[in-house]
Amino acid sequence: MKSIFLLPALFITMTIAAQQPEKLKLVACEGKAQGTYYIVKYLSEDTTSLQGRIDSVFRVIDQSLSLYKPGSLINTFNTTGKVRMDEHMQAVVRKALFTSKATSGLFDITVKPLVYLWGFGVTKPSYKGIPPADSIRKALAYTGYRYLRIKGTELTAAKKGVEIDCNGIAQGYTVDVLGKFLERQGITNYLVDVGGELCAKGHNARGQVWSIGIERPSPGDTTYEPVQGLVRLPDKGIATSGNYRRFFDQGKTRFAHTIHPLTGEALHNNIISVTVIAADCFTADAFDNPLILMGVEKGLAFIAQHPEYGLEAVYIYKAADGTIKEAFSKGFKKYMEQ
Repeated sequence: MKSIFLLPALFITMTIAAQQPEKLKLVACEGKAQGTYYIVKYLSEDTTSLQGRIDSVFRVIDQSLSLYKPGSLINTFNTTGKVRMDEHMQAVVRKALFTSKATSGLFDITVKPLVYLWGFGVTKPSYKGIPPADSIRKALAYTGYRYLRIKGTELTAAKKGVEIDCNGIAQGYTVDVLGKFLERQGITNYLVDVGGELCAKGHNARGQVWSIGIERPSPGDTTYEPVQGLVRLPDKGIATSGNYRRFFDQGKTRFAHTIHPLTGEALHNNIISVTVIAADCFTADAFDNPLILMGVEKGLAFIAQHPEYGLEAVYIYKAADGTIKEAFSKGFKKYMEQ
């Protein structure tokens, strides 16, 4: 969960009108969780804060999927090679395996040893920069979603030494869990943002579909400015994977925290970010990492060839002349405000 998750690549851009819909009031809950911020905004007749209950949701999911929490289910699996999963871990692991198969292994939660080798894990290696080639080869021997076995609620590793890291998908799952929690409270108009991964339902206080902006680096990579136009989220989820938040530079190459599970290399292509819209944040978050690894042309082709996944995306990338450009899937622009 993005205590180790991607840091935010989106920001909320809402303007609240002076007059709000009759009876419904805007309630906002903000805090820190999973190593990042969260903002939950919703419309309700009851303005009693749900902050405490929202924090409880985070604690429950952390007990399942946080690599930072001693005794969590994921840490138990990584230590023993097996674990009896709760509902949260089951949902995330099953979705991860589905995405692995759908992307021919470009998404793989067994990359944990590689993540740590590249310096993006809970603990840091003794060296700085690119890991030794032999260390990458050794880690690749324990990388592969096919080493995971599910029988009922039990997850086991078919090979000793296989470990998992669900940070590339669990934050999107958390966003959707919070949305469903709000719906159980009778709330039908909300926006949930956990570290830049979001889901929205209904309308904001102005009676309009919730809107957000997308960050993009300036040519100097020192400041951020929005892409022209806001993105509307009509009962959708949105997630971003990028190379400008967690990275290190070596020579003229930037290495980002997204690890290619088939080569063991950290992301170092020309893509700055890919932002994905899907029916839910869980799905958007699952596919953003493999799409950034595919690259612009292959990623857009993948989306076009697989309409069953319901994905739309915008790539922000650096062209050969150093300028920053965007490339959109066929249906993404329909979500952008003119």
